[in-house]
Amino acid sequence: MKRMLPVLVLLMLACTALAQDKALPIPKLSVEVGKATKPEDVAVTLQILFIMTVLSLAPAILIMTTAFTRIVVVLHFLRQAMGTQQIPPSQVLIGLSLFLTFFVMAPTWTRVNEEALQPYLTHQMTLQAAVDKGVVPMREFMMRQTREEDLAMFVKLANGNKPQTRADVPLQALIPAYAISELRIGFQIGFMLFIPFLVIDMVISSILLSMGMMMLPPVLISLPFKILLFILVDGWHLVVQSLLDSFH
Repeated sequence: MKRMLPVLVLLMLACTALAQDKALPIPKLSVEVGKATKPEDVAVTLQILFIMTVLSLAPAILIMTTAFTRIVVVLHFLRQAMGTQQIPPSQVLIGLSLFLTFFVMAPTWTRVNEEALQPYLTHQMTLQAAVDKGVVPMREFMMRQTREEDLAMFVKLANGNKPQTRADVPLQALIPAYAISELRIGFQIGFMLFIPFLVIDMVISSILLSMGMMMLPPVLISLPFKILLFILVDGWHLVVQSLLDSFH
């Protein structure tokens, strides 16, 4: 895990740098199956398998080590609180979550690019040194957003030595602690989003009950009022601003 996260970030930044180059090279790909006769052949094979493993786990690594989890949880809570069923569609919410994640993670990924990727591409740093250097900004970002109680739980369950500094915290304890901390914050924000819409549902239900219109679904009447309230308070601006502010 310690190697996979920075390697994935380095691969992403390398692809971005190549895409910005006007003379984008098209690699030549060839596949050959044969018997390994040298130790070097076995090493290359193991490296290819490692890279394929990293790429297959890339979505999970991106979701669990970035701001994506908190953002997508809050946006889905918002849709449930408004009661708009499939509006906005899930594809729209996930796309918005991705771009907001890129916005939040931009300073961290910029540090990885400047401190690890570029020195490695210019042969000023070895791969091992670039990996060790590239994981530092990601570790600092996750550490700022992780609750001490969650981190202490995973460090204790790991049965390892008590870390003396933040740099000594292993990634196998930091990443799950960061993930459940993000879920906790996302559920807290989601609860706050439910309150104003719940009040509208209760008021509409009370009015319909007092008028004897018990057969009319309250959701059908309250939905336009919830949408109107969300528009009047500029809801998308407030939700996105609150989400971005929660990372600072």
